[in-house]
Amino acid sequence: MWAKDKIVVVNLGSQQAQSIVRQIRDLGVYSEMVNDLIDDEPSIKGYVVVGSDQPLDNDKPQLNFKNLNELTHFVFDICKMEKNWSVERFVSEQIEKIQSQVKDSQVICGLSGGVDSSVTAALLQRAIGDQLTCIFVDHGLMRKDEGLEVKETFVDHFNVNLVYVNAQKRFLSKLEDITDPEEKRKIIGREFISVFEEETRKLQSAKFLGQGTLYTDVIESGTHHSEVIKSHHNVGGLPKEMNLSLIEPLDALFKDEAREVGLFLGLPKELIERQPFPGPGLGIRITGAITEDKVRMVQESDYILRDEIKKAQLNIWQYFTVLTNTKTVGTFNNKRTYEYALAIRAVDSVDGMTADYARIPFDVLTTISNRIIHEVDGINRVVYDITSKPPGTIEWE
Repeated sequence: MWAKDKIVVVNLGSQQAQSIVRQIRDLGVYSEMVNDLIDDEPSIKGYVVVGSDQPLDNDKPQLNFKNLNELTHFVFDICKMEKNWSVERFVSEQIEKIQSQVKDSQVICGLSGGVDSSVTAALLQRAIGDQLTCIFVDHGLMRKDEGLEVKETFVDHFNVNLVYVNAQKRFLSKLEDITDPEEKRKIIGREFISVFEEETRKLQSAKFLGQGTLYTDVIESGTHHSEVIKSHHNVGGLPKEMNLSLIEPLDALFKDEAREVGLFLGLPKELIERQPFPGPGLGIRITGAITEDKVRMVQESDYILRDEIKKAQLNIWQYFTVLTNTKTVGTFNNKRTYEYALAIRAVDSVDGMTADYARIPFDVLTTISNRIIHEVDGINRVVYDITSKPPGTIEWE
């Protein structure tokens, strides 16, 4: 974590705490959140207390938060803070920290194609160059052309040592005839760990594992960040037998800050602005058993959806397609069809905790439906999910 002077936000029971940390950082001053009073440190220059009017037992300046207008005065006039937080400064100091920690050792980083792991890899590469080896396990359940885009970005643009593992057939064979969504998640998670571990054993000189732990992961874990392994597939972490020391260069950043760092490091805007994507990938956007043909249908329909949303310049928080396990009767070119129904899911949200379905204009939905039915073999019906969260979840499985 950041070792410089900071303002600590003490959360005693408020949903505002994280946003206050962000407001302080937006002032150019580093801030952290704790859920209880921590041991006083010289680097702590003041406390902002949220969720209680009770004074803290300390000798540092304290603000019992009421409104955002108080923050600037408290931070600069009362606590006498100087600006010490920016993307440029963060990157510069993290590079020094990584170089000091790693020295001449080799580092492994697991690339998933998502924002967190991509920014981590780019930052490590900037710091240690060819001492970094990235492992990208392509399980065949990614969005259309995503595996190729990852290879192009990190090999051609960043010149990263990349081990590309084409494990599509391996994953599909393990998932054959599996219909339960939780079982799918477990199988995909276990298999990913197994493949990653196999590839790691081939890199015996590696001493460190880089991973994209964010500050929100640290907060939610409830423990010190170095004790928590962030699972690529949310299934409990990588095996301890790997015997690698962790490097978590993004563990002080919120998601949008990680995106800013990625842009600063030169990652493509399309990658940085990529929507949230579940660890099990399209495996949980196919209801029922997973087959290679069903994966194709979801990939192609999802590509069309993203293409038309982009053309229409719609600002939607998250959107994707789901292949249902239901077949319906239809007609095409004067012939009867019996093919799958596909659902479009698009939601607007702030933090993913609650969400409402996006009001996509009917003409855009019509274009999307027509393209999918005419361009994607195997689908003859398109429906739009208008369920909010709650009661529904954003993902179907």
